[in-house]
Amino acid sequence: MAFEEAAEYALSEEEHDSSTISVWPPTDKYTSDLTRREREVVRLIAQGLTNRQISTELSISERTAANHVAKILRKLGLRSRAQIAARAGAIVDAAEGTAPGMAASDG
Repeated sequence: MAFEEAAEYALSEEEHDSSTISVWPPTDKYTSDLTRREREVVRLIAQGLTNRQISTELSISERTAANHVAKILRKLGLRSRAQIAARAGAIVDAAEGTAPGMAASDG
């Protein structure tokens, strides 16, 4: 679903068919769209860091950090940083091809 379609869908007042709502966890198709840097940002969001703190940690501008967060939200169909943080383990595990809850080096 394109961003414009998703925005229109979210703002419409019609009742929606729940069978079209995606179920977590996302398939590898979605998580494989995340870049290495975006996965780093996911980990930092999960640690509770703000965009300013992320920018300091990764030596990037605060605006670039905000752009990464926006791209992650869009790619995964999420609406908040809290949703990213809540699903961070599954996002990173799926993207790296490890079992849920296992770090890549654990396997």
